[in-house]
Amino acid sequence: MLIDSPKLKHVPPLDRHFMPAALWNRSYEQLVALDPKPTTLKLGLERSERDVSVFTTQLLSRSYANDLLTTRYLERLCKFLLWQKGVRRVYVTETADWARTLKASYSATGERRFDANFMGEKAYGTTFAVIEVAPSDMPQATEEKVLLGRRWRGCRIGFDLGGSARKCAALIDGAVVFSEEVPWDPYFQTSVDYHYQGIQDSLQRAASYLPRVDAIGGSAAGVYVNNEVRVASLFRGIPQAEFEISVRPLFKRLQKDWQGIPFDVINDGEMTALAGAIRLNENSVLGISLGTSQAAGFVNRQGKITSWLNELAFAPIDYSSRAHIDEWSKDQGCGVQYLSQQAVARLAPKTGIVFPEEVPLRQRVAAVQQLMQAGDERARSIYATIGTYLGYSLAHYHRFYQFKNLLLMGEVLLEKANQVLADEFPEISRAIRIVIPEEKLKRLGQAIAAASLPLHYPIP
Repeated sequence: MLIDSPKLKHVPPLDRHFMPAALWNRSYEQLVALDPKPTTLKLGLERSERDVSVFTTQLLSRSYANDLLTTRYLERLCKFLLWQKGVRRVYVTETADWARTLKASYSATGERRFDANFMGEKAYGTTFAVIEVAPSDMPQATEEKVLLGRRWRGCRIGFDLGGSARKCAALIDGAVVFSEEVPWDPYFQTSVDYHYQGIQDSLQRAASYLPRVDAIGGSAAGVYVNNEVRVASLFRGIPQAEFEISVRPLFKRLQKDWQGIPFDVINDGEMTALAGAIRLNENSVLGISLGTSQAAGFVNRQGKITSWLNELAFAPIDYSSRAHIDEWSKDQGCGVQYLSQQAVARLAPKTGIVFPEEVPLRQRVAAVQQLMQAGDERARSIYATIGTYLGYSLAHYHRFYQFKNLLLMGEVLLEKANQVLADEFPEISRAIRIVIPEEKLKRLGQAIAAASLPLHYPIP
């Protein structure tokens, strides 16, 4: 196919087949610009009846060759939007049968059935659907946006739950009086009591430094709706039946244990962005954390957090037919395989750095980091590859977020990412500022920012 081979100015040293979504889409859009009869397509992305996003794009006119390209373009576009926005229903305008193509892909037997099940039953508690509508029946964009955080008055606790440590802070009128990081191993625990007791321990230790507790805010990896855990890797060891009974209402149980005070929990990616916005005193911030998975969050130009999912770990960034497969969704080219610690472990054997199978991921990453600091060229090629991934991916993300500031957890990747942006996407390179947070913000910034989440607290 014509678009399968745009020329990359920066080829990842350890991944010669990488095909950046940003370049592939740019090539497709250049073809559309030359097409005398392009088609306009609208996608309505519904999270609830009062919370809808609308995305408009142009497609090539119908022909056999064009349809092969458009099928690829539209399927990958829809997949990205699902994981960026969060969607329980997709409305598609009556445009040359493309709604039927998407409907087949997201059916119970389609290639995107994992995504349909996740978005429907798991995230939004309903059956996912693709619905064809006349242009006049397309829902209007009515996105919910909430001004979260930046409220410091009173005695507050903030926490952040990671895969290897839980972090907690206590604040009085915005001043930090206590902060700590406690190692834990939540992923494969089979009883939710492990998580509950661990969180309670951190909260109680923080509370001991306060005269009272007015509000608690927190963040963790996963999908949280109205303080309910919908999907979260921290609880992957809990059987599904137990998940519904004990994990889903976990934070409401904790709130009850703390006398019903304001208690808000959001996705850790959103907290990354909020912490960055607070630190920079800026809005229009995309935050990306490259940890055991890939977390992302967004603070818009008005300083508000949207109701979007921003689960970019599962959004496609590599369109190559040889793209790497995500072990969870079984799809190709998803961000988690390129912009997380999993990428380090995947690339290391290509350089001759081999670890025994039983060595945990974080230990493999730490070993490669030590080699990098020692000037090892094998480790350098790993990070140059991931930095190249990052540069092209940031250009792709910018199309959907139009961010002005990027908070990035991963300094070693920045030099290569900046080179890619400057050479391939100079207009984006000039339009954005990339900020690497200082060590305290990396370690405890999200917990501190989380303390500012609750909108109200009781007056003593």
